[in-house]
Amino acid sequence: MTATPPDGQAGAAGADMLRVEHIAKRFGPVTALVDVNMGVARGEVLGLLGDNGAGKSTLLKILCGFHPPDAGRIFLEGTEIHLRSVDHARSLGIDVVYQDLALINQLSVYHNMFLNRESVRGPLLSNRSMRRQARKRLDDMGIRLESIEVPVGSLSGGQRQAIAVARSVYSATKVLLLDEPLAAMGAKEAALILELIRDIKRRGDVSIIIVAHNYGQVLEICDRVILLQHGEITLDKRSKDTSVQELNDIVIAEYRRALEERERTA
Repeated sequence: MTATPPDGQAGAAGADMLRVEHIAKRFGPVTALVDVNMGVARGEVLGLLGDNGAGKSTLLKILCGFHPPDAGRIFLEGTEIHLRSVDHARSLGIDVVYQDLALINQLSVYHNMFLNRESVRGPLLSNRSMRRQARKRLDDMGIRLESIEVPVGSLSGGQRQAIAVARSVYSATKVLLLDEPLAAMGAKEAALILELIRDIKRRGDVSIIIVAHNYGQVLEICDRVILLQHGEITLDKRSKDTSVQELNDIVIAEYRRALEERERTA
């Protein structure tokens, strides 16, 4: 059963920055997504939750153009789009930051900020321009680094994540997809990323979808949360109207049903 969006989220595709309708996806005999309807408003931060195998990664890959859906429609600012590739999605303003970040550890911070988007003067890289712009962009977002000329591989996990996010935000991004941005981070590094997301949220022009497992962190930063189970949306609520306890109870009930089914068929 697909959950009904809360008040203010339902309606025509044009009401959202990004909206998907009746999205379905199969991989051979495996059904990954079933009739998914979801929207994220301009400037909204949406948490996409679910256990392993729930369909979160598949949905994220459809939204960024990596996988085509088997059925359904995708709308960006009210206009239906047909994503041909990740590069095509990025050109339309939909960008994704995966856990591996797509950074090159041997390159400097500023070179990574302009990876595949380099500034050039004639046949040469405009390193001075890239350094100046990278420093300004990072400072504007509150990302404090002693040097932007050090190899990005020498930085902490939180700093590398922040650089990848900042790169996307300054690439005319309308929708930013974050795949487990807080995974395996300590409290200090997680706080850095959460504050960065708050800063983007205050700008009000970038919609963010966060895939995550930590319910507490998600409820702290997100305006709304969606829970995927077996490829279907089973909960769609404003963060203030739900709790870690409610989310845990839903997941525990699913485990119990699965255990009972296994025992019946054993």
